[in-house]
Amino acid sequence: MLKFKDMIVVDYAPGEPEEIKYRRHRKRRVAAEGVETEALSMAQRLKKARDFKRNRAKIALGRKRASRRLASKEVLMKRARRAARNKVLLKITKDIPRSELTVARKQEIEKRLDKPAMKTRIDRLARKMFPKIRKAEMERKRGGLSK
Repeated sequence: MLKFKDMIVVDYAPGEPEEIKYRRHRKRRVAAEGVETEALSMAQRLKKARDFKRNRAKIALGRKRASRRLASKEVLMKRARRAARNKVLLKITKDIPRSELTVARKQEIEKRLDKPAMKTRIDRLARKMFPKIRKAEMERKRGGLSK
């Protein structure tokens, strides 16, 4: 949740080193973007499940509306990243799908996938997969009639 101080543009700390100002600014930006760095606890997971269940009609309506529109480049990139991540996961697990893995094994693999080296590899693969994902979206919008 954004606070009033996050909206302040004026620098109220004159004379402070630029490094400290920059770090404060970055900290606010990251907090405002809602970046989650830690895995959800069981209580948080259950709360999210309840929230999702309560809002399922709104979510379904939004999903239906989104399906009518052509996906934006950001959405397509997100899909490509997810597909690339899944492809790398399948390579690590030797073609065992995520649904058949134990929770501990999933966590171990997620930890491996979150490492910077693996992230760059996933991003590279996502860029390669992007045209294919975009083509699939165009086919979906066209109704899959043309070959």
